[in-house]
Amino acid sequence: MPSKKYPFLNFHVDHMAMHTEPGMYSAAYIFYRVIFGVSKEDVIYEKRLEWEKGQGEESMTYAVCIGRNKAAEGSLQNTMIAMIQPSEPKSRPSHSRKLLTDHSSSAFWQHIALRTSDLLEFHKYAVERGVNFITPIMKDDDDDLIQVFSGEWYIPGSKPSGTFFEFVQREINPALLKKIEEHNRESWFRDKTFLGLYEEKEKEYQSGEIKPFVDPELFDKVNSLIKGKKFWEITESDIGNAEKAMIEYAKFRSQAKVAK
Repeated sequence: MPSKKYPFLNFHVDHMAMHTEPGMYSAAYIFYRVIFGVSKEDVIYEKRLEWEKGQGEESMTYAVCIGRNKAAEGSLQNTMIAMIQPSEPKSRPSHSRKLLTDHSSSAFWQHIALRTSDLLEFHKYAVERGVNFITPIMKDDDDDLIQVFSGEWYIPGSKPSGTFFEFVQREINPALLKKIEEHNRESWFRDKTFLGLYEEKEKEYQSGEIKPFVDPELFDKVNSLIKGKKFWEITESDIGNAEKAMIEYAKFRSQAKVAK
């Protein structure tokens, strides 16, 4: 039976991110204040940008804390929602605007962030099973947080879904930061990691090459192993064979990259 419940696989929801049309962006703030009981002090993050000189700033994103919970070990664990709008001028491309247009929606949940006790171990575990990430592990200088973002979930050959996962670890220490610096060959530490992700997704959508959660070849391999079974028909043997195939694929891919 694979899928061992390692401590780093005991996930908790950290936050969620939603893209909205500008007409809903500010109204959503009212809803959070009035309906969800969010106070002004619960607005924990906001990023503004002046896209064109002299035109004034536009809000790109804000995040609100909708819940605070004292964990068993005494640490405070919050539940947060980040709101994002296409703030760029209409003359500029915007992956945020494209997401909303492609889904014919005024609001779209983009990603969910899952909190883990050991991000480095989870990242290694996921990579060894063929998972693609669009960023290295990043450190937010304004928060006690490290994070990494996965590729998108979508069927090979179909349009990208716009949906992916973020994985985070909070309450980090100097020893862990040193390990991260050694782990990342490319250094991508930003004072606002939101901008790092935003820029990366913009590059993807402008290039038309959207990195999937797993490569199409691996996705098809997994599907071939279950041969069209309903999910309740999938056996523990099927799960074991799939995990083995995922590990073998990731190992072969890693060796191929080294050989280049």
